Amino acid sequence: MKLNELRDNPGAAPKRTRVGRGPGSGKGKMGGRGIKGQKSRSGVAINGYEGGQMPLYQRLPKRGFNKPNAKKYAVVNLGLIQKFIDAGKLDAASVTEDSLVASGLVRRKLDGIRVLAKGEFTAKATIAVTGASKAAVEAVSKAGGALTVASEAAAE
Repeated sequence: MKLNELRDNPGAAPKRTRVGRGPGSGKGKMGGRGIKGQKSRSGVAINGYEGGQMPLYQRLPKRGFNKPNAKKYAVVNLGLIQKFIDAGKLDAASVTEDSLVASGLVRRKLDGIRVLAKGEFTAKATIAVTGASKAAVEAVSKAGGALTVASEAAAE
């Protein structure tokens, strides 16, 4: 068998209906859209409209709100920090928020950097960040390093 002999199994891909290609096709002239009206025109979508009945999105109650002053943390996983230390892009002696940005691991600090415990961490590193998960603090101390969190409120 050659590449030019490859074929789909018969009936696997149904032929696409070509609309508006003459009366013999069965979908000619108006292409199954009926006569006139909004739905026969192109480029018209009536999403969420239920024919005058109160639409579902209006029948359901509003829930919750978005905190206008919510803190947005840049998130880093321990596995990535380990990878950068192994590659020599980070110095394990002191990993700070500025060094994480300088190494390219984090694009920008936002309201601070939060460390999460995803991935393996074996380096004996000293890390100083705004926030960290409990598991991340444990993983770093288990590896023989120290993870200090600037604000206690962020470490929950």
